[in-house]
Formats: sequence, C-alpha cells, structure tokens
Amino acid sequence: MTDSAISFSDSVRGEIRQDVLLVTIDNPPVNALSRDVRAGLMAALDHAAVSESLRGIVLTGAGKTFIGGADIKEFGQPPVAPLLPAVIERIESFEKPVVAAIQGAALGGGLEVALACHHRIASPAAQLGLPEVKLGLVPGAGGTQRLPRLIGIPAAIDLIGTGRSVKAAEALSLGILDAVTDGHPLEAAIIAAQEVASRPLRRTGEQILPTADPAAIETARSKVLARARGQRAPAEAVRLVEMAGQPLAEGLADERATFLRLRDSAEAAALRHVFFAERQASKVEGLNGIEPRPVATIGIAGLGLMGSGIAVAALAAGYSVIGLDRDETAAAQGRDRILALLDRALATGRMDQDARDKQAERLAVSARDEDLGPCDLVIEAVFDDVEVKVDLFRRLDRVLRADAVLATNTSYLNPDEIAARTQYPERVLGLHFFSPAHVMRLLEVVRCARTAPDVLATGLAVAKRLRKLAIVTGVTEGFIGNRIFSAYRREAEYLLEDGALPQEIDAALEDYGFPMGLFAVYDMAGLEIAWARRKRQAATRDPSERYVEIADRLCEAGRLGQKAGRGWYAYADGRREVDPQVTAIIESCRAAKGLTPRHFSAAEIIQRLLAAMADEGRLLIEEGIAARESDIDLVMINGYGFPAHKGGPMFAAAQTPR
Repeated sequence: MTDSAISFSDSVRGEIRQDVLLVTIDNPPVNALSRDVRAGLMAALDHAAVSESLRGIVLTGAGKTFIGGADIKEFGQPPVAPLLPAVIERIESFEKPVVAAIQGAALGGGLEVALACHHRIASPAAQLGLPEVKLGLVPGAGGTQRLPRLIGIPAAIDLIGTGRSVKAAEALSLGILDAVTDGHPLEAAIIAAQEVASRPLRRTGEQILPTADPAAIETARSKVLARARGQRAPAEAVRLVEMAGQPLAEGLADERATFLRLRDSAEAAALRHVFFAERQASKVEGLNGIEPRPVATIGIAGLGLMGSGIAVAALAAGYSVIGLDRDETAAAQGRDRILALLDRALATGRMDQDARDKQAERLAVSARDEDLGPCDLVIEAVFDDVEVKVDLFRRLDRVLRADAVLATNTSYLNPDEIAARTQYPERVLGLHFFSPAHVMRLLEVVRCARTAPDVLATGLAVAKRLRKLAIVTGVTEGFIGNRIFSAYRREAEYLLEDGALPQEIDAALEDYGFPMGLFAVYDMAGLEIAWARRKRQAATRDPSERYVEIADRLCEAGRLGQKAGRGWYAYADGRREVDPQVTAIIESCRAAKGLTPRHFSAAEIIQRLLAAMADEGRLLIEEGIAARESDIDLVMINGYGFPAHKGGPMFAAAQTPR
C-alpha cells in the first residue's frame, strides 16, 4: 500500500500511517453523523478488514470537533441505512483495534461511537457527553448500556439523566477515557493502536458492570428525577442505565425501542422546536454583511445587584470592565460586590484561582464619568427612572468617543425616549439582562427606532461572547418578555376573581412543568415594587379595562411577601402554607363586584393562561416587536420559567385546542 489518501465517502477519508489506517471524518461544521458519514465509516471498516498489513484503525475528526452528534438535517426524516447502531456494533466487534483520537467535542452519537472503540485518547480541550435528554430523547445507539460498564451506574445516571458534558480531565477520572495527551491526540492514538493490537481487545459492551452502593444509585436517581419536572426522557434514561447489568443485547433492544418511542413524542417535538428556534434566533433581518464595532472594554454604570452581575459576566467573557457609581463609597461597594461573586465562583469550583485573579485585574471602578473614556460600550444599570438615565447618557456624551455604544438595561421605560435626548441616538440600543445577570442566559437586545445596524450587530456580538441567548426585540413597554408576562399575570388575576385560588393556579403551573407557581414567585420577589408601579399608573389606567384589586388589598394589609412572613401565602417557620385570610380577601373582592365563582380544573387553568400568552404574542408579531413566534417561546423559556419540554407558549398553544 502507498501512503496516498483513500476516499471512503464524500465526508470520510483514509490515510495509512505506520500500518495504521487513519480515518478522518470531515463533515463541517461539527462532523455530524450523516448518512454519508455512517456509510464512509462502514467502507473504512471493510477496507481495514481485508488489508492484512493494517494493524488497526484510528478514528478522528477534521477541524476542532471529533463528532458533534446526529445530523440535524435528518431530524424528522425516515432513517436511511446504515443506521448508527449497526455502525457502532461493527466497530466494537471489529477484529482489529479501533482507537478514538478525540480532539474536541464527542457528543451524543459521537460519544457512542467513541465508547464502541477499543481505546480512547483525548486532548485536554475535549468535551464529552450524551445530551439526548435535552431533546426529549435517550441515547439510541448504546450509550445507556456501554457508559455504565465503564464508569458505573451512579455516574452514568448523572451524565445521561442530566445531559451534562464533561471535560477531558473529568472524563479520564471517571474512566471514559484511557488517556489525555497534550496537543492533538493523533500521534498518541497511532502508537496506542499498534500497542493494543498485540493484546486482547477491550470491548466496552463485554465489560463487567462496576459494583455500586445502592444508596449512591438512589441519590443519583433522585437528583435526576427531581430536576425532570414531568419530563419523560430523564426517567427513561435512569431506567435504562439501571438495566446495564443485564445482557447487552437485551439492554440495547430496550434502549432502541425507548429511543424510537420518545422520538415520536410531544415532548421531543417541543424540544426539537426549541433546538431549531435557538439557531433561528441569530438570524436578524438587515444585518447581513454588517460588521460589529470592536469592543474590548465595557463600562457598567451602576454597580448594584444588576450592574455587578453584568460586570461578572463581562469579566468571564474576557472583557476589561470599568464600573461607575455615584460616589467613591458606592463604587468601592460595587467592587466588593463583584469580587464577592468571583470568590463565590472560586469557592464552588466554577473557577480556579488564576482565572479569578486575572478577572479581578481587568476590573476598575470609579465615581468619575471621565474614567469611562476608554470604553467601547457602556451599559447603564442605574435606577429605572427616565430622567436619571437621560442625565447619565448626556454626561457620557461628553466623555465617550462618538463611536462608543450606549446600552440601556431598562425593563419598562421607552429607550427611544432616552436615545432621542442624547447627542448620538444612533449609537443607543437596549440590552435587557435578566437577574442574576451573570447566571441568566437570556438577553433581550432592543432595536431602537434610530439604532444603527452596526450598533445592533455589536450588541449581538457582545451577547454571543457573554454566552447569552440574544433575542432581538422592538420597542414596547416591557419588550417581549415582560409584555407577555403581564398578560399572563393579568389572566391569572382574572382567574382569581372568576373562582380559582392561588394554590390551585400554582399547583396547575407546577404540574405543567414550571419550577414554581406564579403566586409563590410573587411572594419570593416581594409584592411592594409591583404595587408601587400600579399606584403610579392608576391615574392613566383605562377605567373601562378590567382591573383586579386583590393584590392591592393584600399589600394594604401588610402582606408584602415571603420576607414579611405573609403574602399570597403564609410563611410559618419559613414554610409556604395556604392562608385562609387570603381566601377571605379574594372572596370579599369577588363579592364587591357581584361575581359568582366557579370551579376550574387544572387543564382549564393552563388553557386560559396559555391562550392569554399566545394572544399577546400574536400582537407582538403583528406590531413588529418580535420577529417570529419561536423568539417569544425562547424568551419565556429562558427568562420566565416556561417548561422547555412544552416548547414555549406559542408552540404549546398551537397544540392545545381552544
């Protein structure tokens, strides 16, 4: 044989090095397991099987990824042979050693391919995981049966039941990998293939399941099921992992049947919708070919809880941060608050000491406007009052370069009004973070009336570097999220007047998949801020619009939420309990309006709340505030606790008959 390249398919090629067949998957951008890749792998195995001089195979991926998983273009399409389970079975049963050289992500089917190999070597940057539960599925090509045989049932329940991925070091310690090598693992894999060829092959499916403490299994199981909140896939994943002690063929058959059943479920359809919605969200009209302005230094004006969270997110993304507050004392307190968040990340193992120190070095604080002069972008997080924000932006007009971007973090104010009163309104946009800003993934990027295209592109580029899910919104009170939430809240209050009780509404929401019911959330956040806002709006409220006074009566009675010991619920000893006094207030308000209450089933409660959210969402589309219904779904899932496995309010309402 010569050392010339061999083509096994359009996306799989081979090369012989030192009597080892190097098989490279080259299917950009993530080397997904398309039909062409699967066929190419089978052809490579056929070639190696009949070549007597070949001692083994090294399987790797082109670029920065090993195999990123299934080909999303095949989602919902009829399966085409060769199917992945057949490819994986062929790899595991192959008579010559197959070594995986993992230089990047090995996710889903990519990790299942690696598990079937007889030896696995990775670079330190490699990332491994079986994230199928995040799409409402379980691994369908042996992951639930082979992974436990390597790492034991408790660890496999954790990885498969949560869908989390691990870096190479953790994968090595768990036993997924055989070695981690500096740089690209290709050369080490070739040597390993030669060495492994001289001894019996270690086939993962034939390994004896490691013994495990039943208490550890129960702990892992309980943790996964507690997070599932009504999702089927995590529970099925746990069940399948616990079957790994049975013969491999039985486990594989059950796994495949479960995978196919879940693939056709409403839960999987909803999560596929969310998956594609996130990819669609990045496509913004009018930005083709528009380059963002360069951003290296971000200013944060206002270093309270929100501003500090934004600063931490910016530092983690590698930006230099200059914080501004009203005086030296406030600025110093802001610095301490930011450093405390960094120290918390250090203490919990989410950051090492070197990263913490480097981030702290990129932080400066000041009480002088002119110290923000070097900033490429300034995000204000000051008190939500239009005059306060306008005054700040006018001051910044005097100290910033004309091409620096100004962003307002307002939740309800009109950013067009703020921008119009500045020197350069075209450089102003909204960046509406959700609290805590260093944790919450959602970021509403507000396109103001005069926002320049490259300024909008800059906001999106910064959001991406911050690892936020950016959703572009037009200008309206509350933008997308808070406007939908207002409609949702309003309908819940109508339900109270019409006959439902807070605990009934909350129970219906939690059973549907929300992490917490609406009225429990109110109590946790506190009722006084919304009450103050309602009082400010009272003079301009349309008298013909239905208004529910129940929340006002609670606040007047001093029931301001959990911190006051009572709100929509009572909190004896910190535990949430139904309070008859709340029921009495609700009944009194109904009687004052002459309303006769009726019973609502949980399904009726959910149907009314979904309809209210979807109706408001359709208005946002009609008004041009939201670009697409899927953007609305993403906002509500990532900012307001809507269960992802229901697909978001727009998707869910479309599946629910009215």
